[in-house]
Amino acid sequence: MKDLDLEKLNRMSAPELKDYIGDLYSEQRENIVFGYCRVSTRGQAVDGNSLASQEMAVRQSGATCIYKDAYTGTATARPEFTKLLHELRSGDTLIVTKLDRIARSAAQGSSLIQGLLDKGITVNVLNMGVIDDSPTGRLMMNILLSFAEFERDMILERTREGKRIAREKPDYREGRPLKFTRQQISHAMDLLENHSYNQVVRMTGISKSTLMRAKRTSRNEVTKYGI
Repeated sequence: MKDLDLEKLNRMSAPELKDYIGDLYSEQRENIVFGYCRVSTRGQAVDGNSLASQEMAVRQSGATCIYKDAYTGTATARPEFTKLLHELRSGDTLIVTKLDRIARSAAQGSSLIQGLLDKGITVNVLNMGVIDDSPTGRLMMNILLSFAEFERDMILERTREGKRIAREKPDYREGRPLKFTRQQISHAMDLLENHSYNQVVRMTGISKSTLMRAKRTSRNEVTKYGI
């Protein structure tokens, strides 16, 4: 441990003192194997990407301290990842299941991982391997990051194309799919002519709020077109 120089400590600014204490802490603790897990939503559990499956994978690979976020890859606020970056010290290892858990673009990923490597931190991406600070390691990192970004762009393009095709259908409706068909709603409107809302709810299973909304829409149509 460094000998404490009290005169030097007294001359330090607050940021300098914080860095100095951090260096002392880094020297005293053992190297740690960190794991990081992220999902787009808390309910995501497909293709081995759930928080539980990621945590199991990084733990089995040696991670003893694990941070987890449930945010989209494009979100800028990932509080647990920010905490993790402040905890990492030279000699530590960071384990993630896939590269897109920590970066979603080639530029972002390259900058982030290179910064970690420069600080003496090992990065282990389980579906790629250990990335080291060598010409071959940097080349592999950039190639795989580019493929990850290309794959994400292709998914977005397929989603846009699917929406474009769907909009060409006459019954297309933006947003969540309808629970009941137009025929079912129309039938319920006919029943309302001779039955109460509660009776129609029991007969059709359509909620009262949906029936009232459909009724208002029907009245608006009558007013708009003078039917």
